Amino acid sequence: MRSSPLNRIRIADADDVEGILAIYAPIVRDTAISFELEPPTPAQMRTRIESTLAQFPWLVCESDRGIDGYAYASRHRERAAYQWSADVSVYVTANRRGRGLGRGLYTPLLGMLQDLGYYSALAGIALPNPASVGLHEAMGFWPIGIYRNIGYKLGAWHDVGWWQLRLREYSGDPKPPMAMAQYMGSQAMRDRLGQ
Repeated sequence: MRSSPLNRIRIADADDVEGILAIYAPIVRDTAISFELEPPTPAQMRTRIESTLAQFPWLVCESDRGIDGYAYASRHRERAAYQWSADVSVYVTANRRGRGLGRGLYTPLLGMLQDLGYYSALAGIALPNPASVGLHEAMGFWPIGIYRNIGYKLGAWHDVGWWQLRLREYSGDPKPPMAMAQYMGSQAMRDRLGQ
């Protein structure tokens, strides 16, 4: 999905907090898709966006209706040897699911991670979630394992499956990934967003 004036993918900013929360809060409250128990406040979400954008991409898809979906990357683990791997997540508003928005957001996000120097993208999916599994596998992710009964929410224990995507050929002595702050505004970033 290429960006168009009515369906534009761009870097998130602080003005997107309410639109992002309109998508995310019901997922937190009503499903086990997210393991958060309470939706973040607008101030907490603003801090998440700002701190994420220092190192990783956070994208939104906006239309004349507002924010229809968003996707972002984050640190996989804290230890230094994990620095070439990133976790990815995508969320789409309920009435726009199944229309290619997830793929439309993931395509530039994963390309940006390549540009930044990451080697692997990982996605944790609370199971069962056939739509999310289908999206990730269609994007080239492959299943690598399941954490059994790892989270308790809404009166039940839930499994989380993990999927991985290789972003580039693995090489010896890789350079540390570039920070998103250094990439912002670059021609490579604009190309990924179709601008």
